[in-house]
Amino acid sequence: MRAVQVWQKGDLQQSQADWLAEEVPVALVYNGISHVVMMASPKDLEAFAIGFSLSEGIIAAPQDIFGIDIVAGCNGIEVQVELSSRRFMALKSQRRAMAGRTGCGVCGVEQLAEIGKPLQPLPFTQTFDLSHLDHALAQLRQYQPLGDYTGCTHAAAWVQPDGQLSGGCEDVGRHVALDKLLGYRSQQQWTQGAVLVSSRASYEMVQKSAMCGVEILFAVSAATKLAVDVAERSNLTLIGFSKPGRATIYTHPQRVR
Repeated sequence: MRAVQVWQKGDLQQSQADWLAEEVPVALVYNGISHVVMMASPKDLEAFAIGFSLSEGIIAAPQDIFGIDIVAGCNGIEVQVELSSRRFMALKSQRRAMAGRTGCGVCGVEQLAEIGKPLQPLPFTQTFDLSHLDHALAQLRQYQPLGDYTGCTHAAAWVQPDGQLSGGCEDVGRHVALDKLLGYRSQQQWTQGAVLVSSRASYEMVQKSAMCGVEILFAVSAATKLAVDVAERSNLTLIGFSKPGRATIYTHPQRVR
């Protein structure tokens, strides 16, 4: 984050310092070939690279990545990922040129048919007692230190079945925050629990979660119709408006108590 001078309503004669979150271009480069540029907070970039690679189906497991180097440049940051030969050949056969931005959606997808790509149906191995949700929500701010200063970040966290948060990540972009968490989760090998995000649930949030085997997704805000469709199709339990004393279950309620 960076400090800037601002003026507040009621006192336009006196400036004061305020903190703003940095938002920089982050290029993911696979085996020397640039694949995507996302606007992101320049932190936890190794986890972001792993999570993005998993949630986009570029890799099946972190072991498909042989190395990650983070290189700062004059206009942004390159995250240089060394893929296995098999995964790199598969990536080249289905290149996706995407110029990202905060809340990137479908920008740059070459063919409309790539949206809502088929997902392997999830198993039904997880359950969650909604009486623990309030405890999870109360901890979410712990994983937004940048947001506490700037009010400008989203968070994604892993919730254990008892409502305790195992860890979380933040970013100016909600998709990037989720990718960071998914990458961190794969490194920690967390399997029991659910994802909690501080944002709404778009179709892409659901799709990324399902691609990584997440069975339950809690969103603090609303879900879109396409997100519900994707969740229904992939067997993911999608819960929106996750607030103290409240939750709206959109799909597969058999996982919650």
